[in-house]
Amino acid sequence: MARAAPRVLFVGMNPGPFGMAQTGIPFGEVAAVKDFLGIDARVARITAPTHMHAKRPVLGFACQRSEVSGARVWSWARERFGTRAKFFQHAFMWNWCPLAFMSASSANLTPDKLPRGGRNAKMARELSAACDEALAAAITALQPAHVVGFGAFAAKRAQLVMNGMRAAVETDALPNVLQVLHPSPASPAANRGWAPQIDRALAHLWAR
Repeated sequence: MARAAPRVLFVGMNPGPFGMAQTGIPFGEVAAVKDFLGIDARVARITAPTHMHAKRPVLGFACQRSEVSGARVWSWARERFGTRAKFFQHAFMWNWCPLAFMSASSANLTPDKLPRGGRNAKMARELSAACDEALAAAITALQPAHVVGFGAFAAKRAQLVMNGMRAAVETDALPNVLQVLHPSPASPAANRGWAPQIDRALAHLWAR
């Protein structure tokens, strides 16, 4: 559904356990993916992880758990644009990292919470480099007018990528980076009307 030169490329952190980890869609809460994006497919075992945590099975579209962040993002997209076709005329959704992480207890670990010291340092550098490279490739391919990070971490990584791209091509003719509130229910601010806050923050981007 990606279109060349969208107005906005939205960037999240990584899959949530009940969203993209189940459907493969950024912020891919199952009900939203089915109802708004019109996607419903069987996730075969061959495409699921070889080893799954007993408390975090990959059930695909059979997952009964809702991911609040994903529900908020795609509900906002429906309210703002009306249809998925109109959303993808103006925007595209990307996650900086395509991998989900969890602790031994099954707690969700976002990339900013991963251990980076000692023997983990090399792995953290390699992960960041691969994810930054993929985001740079997405920006080059799509050529968005703006890159919008959901939360501080995604915006920071996007800005680092943009700085590297500007240095490489020695031009300022690249998209600017903006940060908006992450939709996570762990954020008190997001729980006080996330969608209206996003509309206010991005109103100038849709103005003709």
